[in-house]
Amino acid sequence: MPDNRAFLPIVAALMAIASLSLMDAFMKGAALAAGAYSAAVFRSAIAAGMITPIWLMRGSKWPVFAVLKIHLLRGTVSAFMALSFFYALTKLPIAEAIAISFIAPLVALYLAAILLGETIRHEAVLASVLGFAGSMIIVGGRLGAADFDLETLKGLAALLFSALLYAWNFIIIRRQALVSSPLEATVFHSSVGAFVLLLAAPWLLTLPAVPVYADIAAAAVLTIGGSLALTWAYARAEAQVLVPLEYTGFLWAGLFGWLFFQETVTISAVIGTALIVCGCWIAARHSAEQARPEHTAM
Repeated sequence: MPDNRAFLPIVAALMAIASLSLMDAFMKGAALAAGAYSAAVFRSAIAAGMITPIWLMRGSKWPVFAVLKIHLLRGTVSAFMALSFFYALTKLPIAEAIAISFIAPLVALYLAAILLGETIRHEAVLASVLGFAGSMIIVGGRLGAADFDLETLKGLAALLFSALLYAWNFIIIRRQALVSSPLEATVFHSSVGAFVLLLAAPWLLTLPAVPVYADIAAAAVLTIGGSLALTWAYARAEAQVLVPLEYTGFLWAGLFGWLFFQETVTISAVIGTALIVCGCWIAARHSAEQARPEHTAM
């Protein structure tokens, strides 16, 4: 019989990606209305305020120093990753921004080999290359005819910076998931991110209009849910298995871009999406096949 446990981390990761893609849509609206910095600060602060009491009520203990260092690293990296990405969303359409950010999973596969000692399998490389090729077809179709100005270039620069941090963040999540519970990781992810961003508050923070807080609060809830699911998944599957699934984010971005910002789906997007799905299928199938013998032997 197929080992359904092999698919559970994949399902959790897919749910996390969908949640975080919807969060991006809410945050684009908030960032356009209040500025990327203020929207990012309040999102992290609200998320921390929601999840920390739950962590405390469960009688959780302060992590040991070695684990705390990982929490601090991820929170800091995630803070700048999110801030630069939300800034890019104010300059670029959400679907294109997410598509371009797909260079991150490709980089993360090789960072996993360097920093985690994972052996990169041929199937994982093929899945990543297919996903990357699909995203490039999408980018070419969407941005090839666009008129580039200074603001667009600023958005692209911020997006590339965010993608590099995103690749590093994948690896930190994997290390964090092995030594921490999803709840603890989520608490420190939001709390550390909020603290790091608040250091610049005297110079950059502005109070959003009251209606904007609804978008930020929705984004905070989706951040918590996505972070919990992602940490749970990375504790149970290798980075190289889950990383290619990030490419499904474009499917959600296309949907939410259409619903929130009236973006259209092009033929190049359909072709690129087909390659992305093929890459994810290869990664998921190989994960299940690899886990099956271990299950039978028990």
